[in-house]
Order: sequence, then structure tokens, then C-alpha cells
Amino acid sequence: MPLDSAAFVALINAHQALIQRVCRLYCQGADDRQDLYQEIVLQLWRAYPHYEPRAKVSTWLYRVALNVAISDLRQRTRKPSAARFGDTMPDLALPLDAGPDADDLAQLYRAIERLSEVEKAFVLLYLEERTYEEIADILGITQNNVRVKMHRVQEKLRQLLTHPA
Repeated sequence: MPLDSAAFVALINAHQALIQRVCRLYCQGADDRQDLYQEIVLQLWRAYPHYEPRAKVSTWLYRVALNVAISDLRQRTRKPSAARFGDTMPDLALPLDAGPDADDLAQLYRAIERLSEVEKAFVLLYLEERTYEEIADILGITQNNVRVKMHRVQEKLRQLLTHPA
């Protein structure tokens, strides 16, 4: 696929919320979310010429975004003071709702933060109402493996929510 910057910008604009949700799930601070957002967009730009239009664009976006987020998280845990990109991008993270369920939502986010990188990916895709087939494609595993892992993640979240540390 030839590099078409206008088409790429339109693609990012159309799927900005998807990227923001990945950033929110893998980063707590606004600065880290900004940095991760920039890194995901950069990696999408680098991968864009190799995108196969026969694959669903959301599957490709998720795969790149999750791989970048997991790699970034692993790098941050090894080098917490590593230099990052500049502060030019606005905070695009989705804010927590201040409605009547805000406490429950905050408790859920605290529980999710305690999950592993891969477990967080399952939660994100589940909350995005992706089918097991789509999750399998995005994560590169079988649908049966998705079912097993999804059940384990759900059980772990139940435990974390009933017995918060």
C-alpha cells in the first residue's frame, strides 16, 4: 500500500477512541498516556504500508496498539525514568464518569490495573464487545484459547473486586 498521509490521518481520526482506550488501560498518568498514544500512532504509520486491506482495520489497529502498549509497559517497568517524547500532544484519555457509578468504575479500574499486560488486553477487547473470533485474530491465538483465558481473567477480576488489597 503506498503511503497516503491524508488516508492515514483519516484512519487515525476515525479510530482515535480505540487508541485512547488502549492508552487508558495501560497508563495511569496523563503524560504516560500522551507518550503511549504518540508511540502507537508512530508504529501504526510505520506499519501502514504493510497493512493488508483484506483484514479488518480494527483488528490491525488493535494488534499494533496492544503490542506497542505491552512493550511500552515492559520498558517502563525496567526503566521508570526513561526519556519520553515531548509534551506537545493534549490529554486525549477518556475521563472517568462522575455519575452515580463512578465509585464502582474506579474500583473496576483499580482491579484491572492489577492484571498482567495480556490479561488487560482480554479485558479491553471484551469491554469493546469483540467476538471471540476477533479476539483470537487480534491476539494471534485460537478461539478455544480465548475462551479459557477469558474465563480465567473474569475469575481473577471477581477475586480482585471481592477481596481488594
